[in-house]
Amino acid sequence: MDEHSIVDLTNCDREPIHILGAIQPIGFLLALTADWLVARASANLADFIGRTPEDVIGRPIADLLPASVIHDLRNRSAMLRGPDAIERLFDCDLIGTGHRFDVAVHVSNGHVVIECEPASGEHGDAGGMVRSMITRLDQCGDMAAFFKEGARQVRALIGFDRVMVYRFAADQSGEVVAEAARAGIGKFMGLRYPASDIPVQARELYRRNLLRIITDVNSVPVPIVPQRDASGAPLDLSLSLLRAVSPIHIEYLKNMGVEASLSISIIVEGKLWGLFACHHYAPRCPSFERRSVSELFAQMFAMRLESRERQLMVEYERRARDISDQLLGAVASDETLLKDPDWLGDILTNAIPADGVGVWIAGNHAFSGVTPGIEDFRKIVRTLNTTAAGKVYATDHIAGIVQGAESFASEAAGMLAIPISRSPRDYVVLFRSELVRSVRWAGDPQKPIVYGPNGPRLSPRESFAEWKELVQDKSQPFTPSEVRVAETLRATLIEVVLRLADEASAERQQAGARQEVLIAELNHRVRNILGVIRGLIRQSQPNEDAVKDFVRVIDGRVHALARAHNQITDDHWGPAPMQALIDAEAAAFVTESERVVSNGAPILLNPQAYSTMALVIHELITNSAKYGSLSVPEGRVDLSWTRNDAGDLLIDWRETGGPMVKKPTRKGFGTTIIHRSVPYDLGGTAKVDYAGNGLEASFRIPARHVSEPKSFAGPAIKFARPAIGHPQTPPPRLLVGHDVLVVEDSLIIALDAEDIVGRLGADTISTAATVDSALELIEAARPTVAMLDINLGDRNSFAIADQLLELGVPFVFATGYGEQAQLPTDHQNRIVVQKPYTLENIARALAELLSVGEG
Repeated sequence: MDEHSIVDLTNCDREPIHILGAIQPIGFLLALTADWLVARASANLADFIGRTPEDVIGRPIADLLPASVIHDLRNRSAMLRGPDAIERLFDCDLIGTGHRFDVAVHVSNGHVVIECEPASGEHGDAGGMVRSMITRLDQCGDMAAFFKEGARQVRALIGFDRVMVYRFAADQSGEVVAEAARAGIGKFMGLRYPASDIPVQARELYRRNLLRIITDVNSVPVPIVPQRDASGAPLDLSLSLLRAVSPIHIEYLKNMGVEASLSISIIVEGKLWGLFACHHYAPRCPSFERRSVSELFAQMFAMRLESRERQLMVEYERRARDISDQLLGAVASDETLLKDPDWLGDILTNAIPADGVGVWIAGNHAFSGVTPGIEDFRKIVRTLNTTAAGKVYATDHIAGIVQGAESFASEAAGMLAIPISRSPRDYVVLFRSELVRSVRWAGDPQKPIVYGPNGPRLSPRESFAEWKELVQDKSQPFTPSEVRVAETLRATLIEVVLRLADEASAERQQAGARQEVLIAELNHRVRNILGVIRGLIRQSQPNEDAVKDFVRVIDGRVHALARAHNQITDDHWGPAPMQALIDAEAAAFVTESERVVSNGAPILLNPQAYSTMALVIHELITNSAKYGSLSVPEGRVDLSWTRNDAGDLLIDWRETGGPMVKKPTRKGFGTTIIHRSVPYDLGGTAKVDYAGNGLEASFRIPARHVSEPKSFAGPAIKFARPAIGHPQTPPPRLLVGHDVLVVEDSLIIALDAEDIVGRLGADTISTAATVDSALELIEAARPTVAMLDINLGDRNSFAIADQLLELGVPFVFATGYGEQAQLPTDHQNRIVVQKPYTLENIARALAELLSVGEG
């Protein structure tokens, strides 16, 4: 549009010399060093002050100008602030001859540059003039009128044939948004100019130097003398008001028929928003004072423009906040609204106009209004996932980023995507349909590169005839204000999503807690049932020795299952360590740790395999204690395991040091368990060899029943079972001289507990099923030891425990809840007996209790 193709100084030898350092002939220039010596001057110096450059270069400025003028220039130089500052003096008797000049001062690479033009003699009220112009601007009701009035005011001030307000778009093309022109010269209003018309370096100069003038396109530029300094560099005239321009731009203006031009930059928030572009069809040079006033007006215009845009943004964002509050409030009462695209579309399009809304959450989609199909939406989401995370993405041309998007441009040509989660991301996408429109260009915007006389550089356009382009596959662009509002709405949507995620997480935690309680309750009930079965067996046994042996066998098997159940419910019905199974089963029969030795890497069995192997190991140890190596003091069992290439668990049982063994003639239930449990229940294999020197057995458990501890990362370790348990016969007489209180709400389990306590030597035994009856027994006859079942129907025994604690009576708790049992603070360190009751676990607990009491 104006001021084109600033020359690349690296190729300066190929350009006319006046491009490097030249000014227009309407004034003259002096460049001074830090010592105020004249370093350079314009070649036309003699035309204005009667001195040639050779007369003044290298001499102090005091030899050229009066002391009062130098004083004023020094003061103005001291007022310069910032690298791009320019100061002015008007109507100055520069050389003391009565010839008056308007002067501009700026600094360029260490030089003080003084530019002078003959004064016009105008002495208007610049402040009052600008104030009046701004008052007229403030009376404009909308932006279109504001732009129109700005162009009109500038034209009235400088008298050019045409004054345009030229606004840059995001792609750096420009559009004439307002125009004031004399009649009969045609209209440029609404024309678009491609970005190549004003190169990047020219736009940077517009940002730095607010006013540029070309008074006559046919004038011959005046060079600076000398052309280069001692280092070979030309004088930087970027801030010069008189600076000559590229011949390419001069040719550009000639092709338009323009003979004089003036450009005034409009800077908003430190960026080049646009220009006042002024054209005249004859040579014209507005006075320095009027040009300065027009520059001041442009600065005030930019401030008012920024204020109006901010006011519009504030109002727009206020509406967005209202919508955000409405969205938050609605979702707080009904979270399903977030997945309702029609409701969400109504909310969002009240802030950002759109034709349709697509919602993508966790791979699920929902549509409202005019949108692409689901497969096309999937392609869009995949493309969005390659963009910068956590940012709103807007485009008016989906086909530019999604291959084949032209096929659905009539439904969705542009989009604004609001990410509402992290990768993999969820989105709310606003779609705009295709807007087929005709754009009026000042010439073909796709003009091919033309090789000019200086090589492959921009050559000026020769045709400025209106050129219409039919724009397809594009929507109405999303404005920066709409994108900022989308960021606000994104924050709100993320807050909603996070709130819902927190609620979902809380629900999952509650469900997990309920599951743990359920597992604990199930565990408690199963253990109680096992306790009842065990109690029934023990309490129903007659005196005959054969039946007693039968009861003892059944009791051992039930207890083996109970121990296995205890292990697998400790981790919420999850895999349990095989080593714990071996230790628990061996402890019931063997006290010496070296008699049952296990060797293998830590391994876990799932609940089904764990229960099955508990019975198998129980039967092997029982048989060995009766007939094999564990039946004699010098015998031992070696139990080892490995995993094969398929991941199956291979277990080997080997007895040594015992009596001679032979294959049994009768196949009992225990033998059946050893031979058939693993193949039948687990789909594995079992092999038993009755070698003369000891029983040998091998088992293969399929890999699906086996896992390894996650925390273990090392070689196989040999484990020696610690000495745990107590001898079964004779039972220790721990309770001789003690009066024992047993609190248990199940009669059969209470009878079993009485029997065990009696075998431990208790003098008297009292039982209670409820809290009240237990407290009455304590009041009637204080016990010396007590065993309290924690759960008594719909109550617990903590009140009894508190009373015993106050009286100083030692006691243990009993429970079927295992590790899930929750004890109050005062009883956190109490000993807890796991159900079902056995002579061994009660004896162990009471021995620990009474030894602590004695200590």
